[in-house]
Amino acid sequence: MSAETPRTPAEAGIELAGWPHGFRRGAHGAPVLLTLHGTGGDEREIMTLASHLAPEAAVLSPRGRVTENGMNRWFRRRGEGDFDVDDVIARAGELAVFIAGARVEYGIEDVPIIAVGFSNGANIGVATALLHPGTLDRVIALSGMFPFGDRDPIGDVAAVRLLLAGGTADPMAPASSVAHLAALAAEHGADVERHSRAGGHGIDTSDLAAAREWLASVLTS
Repeated sequence: MSAETPRTPAEAGIELAGWPHGFRRGAHGAPVLLTLHGTGGDEREIMTLASHLAPEAAVLSPRGRVTENGMNRWFRRRGEGDFDVDDVIARAGELAVFIAGARVEYGIEDVPIIAVGFSNGANIGVATALLHPGTLDRVIALSGMFPFGDRDPIGDVAAVRLLLAGGTADPMAPASSVAHLAALAAEHGADVERHSRAGGHGIDTSDLAAAREWLASVLTS
């Protein structure tokens, strides 16, 4: 069974107002894109990604609450690709609480939320969906990888849909890790689509095109 999320930020000891984030309202009936920055990014720069995917969408963009050598991150790591899995799990729980609180704060309780994360942001988006599918169930993961090391804390994620997009020669998100993520998530019931391209870490035009197509499909199904 997936981890349960406290019903309110207060129950989890999280102050929504004290969590740096941006929110931009969208057109009536449009979804909310939850934009999740990569290492060294912030909530402002990643918001611009939304305009390439769904310009009419609302945007909710929190900042990662971990710092590494002055850079914003979503969870701790011991080295490149060596994640502190306990921290991944804890921070995914915090993000789930943030999402639940933001829904109430901004009056978006009944609006679809789709996470769009890059690199470290993709990893926390995937982790949150796989651990808290009742809070977040759709994720576009750009240059992300399997976030749980050699562990499998995933429960029933039959409601989850993932798009995993990235380069086959990405040294920071190896293709083998992405394949493991796709296989294990699917084993637990998730609907997983992959978009693989030549090249390394980053976001290119084919990633954006695949994300737009996938986003349109999940919003109409």
